[in-house]
Amino acid sequence: MRIEGHGFPERVRLLAPLFGLIAAVWALRMVVFMAGAPARSPLLHVISVTVTSTLAILLAVLMIHHRRFGSYTSVVAAVALLIGWEELLVSAAVAFTAVTGVVNVYSAPEYSFGQTPWHHVASQLTLILGSRIILGSAMGCLLLWMLRRVDPLEGQKAQDQARQPTKSRQSGVEARHPKLRS
Repeated sequence: MRIEGHGFPERVRLLAPLFGLIAAVWALRMVVFMAGAPARSPLLHVISVTVTSTLAILLAVLMIHHRRFGSYTSVVAAVALLIGWEELLVSAAVAFTAVTGVVNVYSAPEYSFGQTPWHHVASQLTLILGSRIILGSAMGCLLLWMLRRVDPLEGQKAQDQARQPTKSRQSGVEARHPKLRS
């Protein structure tokens, strides 16, 4: 499926460094916990996958704007991919605990709110995923709107690029006579 002229592989290629950043922070948090840091340590609060994914959303919006990668629909798609990746990593860590019984930072009682591991996975992949995508999309679209207000020419170029009709949508007359297009 293509959104604003860009397919899934192009989106993944654009967001690949941000996927890597989220995965690196996820792994670092696991390593710090396994090295003996208590679950309530300030260090584990600073190494936050949630904060990292929020920063990744902001960076994705900046990349979408400056690379003219699309408009608001592209922001929502990027947010869904980034938050989906984050929740998949966290759910995998909690599912690992459910299968092996080895507690990690993501399944520690301080972060699982007393839920069983499978209930925790279910809540991560439903309620938390949905609410974070909605809030992240709102934040990302607001940032894109502000960027376009500050840099209107850049924003106008991106909007014009997204609105250009493809050859399949043009009528035969418009395709043969480009001056008839408005």
